[in-house]
Amino acid sequence: MLTTRLSLAAERGLFHLDGPVCVFGARAGDDLSPLGTDVQVVQGFHPDFDVLSRRGLDVRVAPEGRFPLIVVALPRAKALARDRVARAAPALAPGGVLVIDGQKTEGIDSLLRDIRKRAEVGEVLSKAHGKIFTVTGGEFSDWVEEPARISEGFLTAPGSFSADAVDRGSALLAEALPPLKGAVADLGAGWGYLSHHLLQTSQAVTECHLVEADHAALDCARTNVTDPRARFHWADATAWDGPEPLDHVVTNPPFHIGRAADPSLGRAFIAAAVRLLKPSGRLWLVANRHLPYEAALSEGFARIEEVAGDNAFKVYACDRPRRGR
Repeated sequence: MLTTRLSLAAERGLFHLDGPVCVFGARAGDDLSPLGTDVQVVQGFHPDFDVLSRRGLDVRVAPEGRFPLIVVALPRAKALARDRVARAAPALAPGGVLVIDGQKTEGIDSLLRDIRKRAEVGEVLSKAHGKIFTVTGGEFSDWVEEPARISEGFLTAPGSFSADAVDRGSALLAEALPPLKGAVADLGAGWGYLSHHLLQTSQAVTECHLVEADHAALDCARTNVTDPRARFHWADATAWDGPEPLDHVVTNPPFHIGRAADPSLGRAFIAAAVRLLKPSGRLWLVANRHLPYEAALSEGFARIEEVAGDNAFKVYACDRPRRGR
């Protein structure tokens, strides 16, 4: 959607290229060619970071430098959308212009109203169920969202999975885990709840690899998990290669792309576990009860067992990965 409206904005002269451009939140499939070749992208989600980097773009997790033009692609959550605007504004060069783009389903209309109360808004273009517009001036520092402590004492990143409380499914999985031994990976580790638990209860674990695609969540995990056996990896869990075959994989895999449920994400995590585990290794997985993972688990493992759960979640222990399949 950014691609469609960015091309329209360029054709209509909504912005002018007078130097380097910074884009906050560009995704892997976005065409940024209307912005020229001197483009820096700020992206903290590793799969998008990786694809954009391989396209030859200068991709970073925070902006470096000042820019006469900054494009902000909005995320879905209102607080994160405001935060993105607030973090982009200080990177503007004097007299610089913000270009804000977003879908109606991402709250672009509400954000436009809020911005008009504190800054000058230029022409607003509507296309493909969204809007793009320019902003000059304004003060947005009060929109910055910082990591916060939840009631259990963990530090969480705003907008990350289970940012307000420990996820019920993760808690069920943690309760089901016996003391583990050897090398372990927590795929999709988030802010580190499962790794924190298993390192506290499993003295025979030699290494625990926290693999997480969300840079902000992994930063919180570094604070929450201080055990020296922890190893932190900013990476796509479905593509990560461990330094050695693993004795255990624990995971509460994601199952959404935007608003839509997508069980293929969980299946990709299961396939990654099959690839990473020793022949004698074990997968520990929790999932919403309605998600159809059983076929993928049966294809990937010689033995699967539901070891815990409730009316909303199921916890599986899976043995003997079928790596040859």
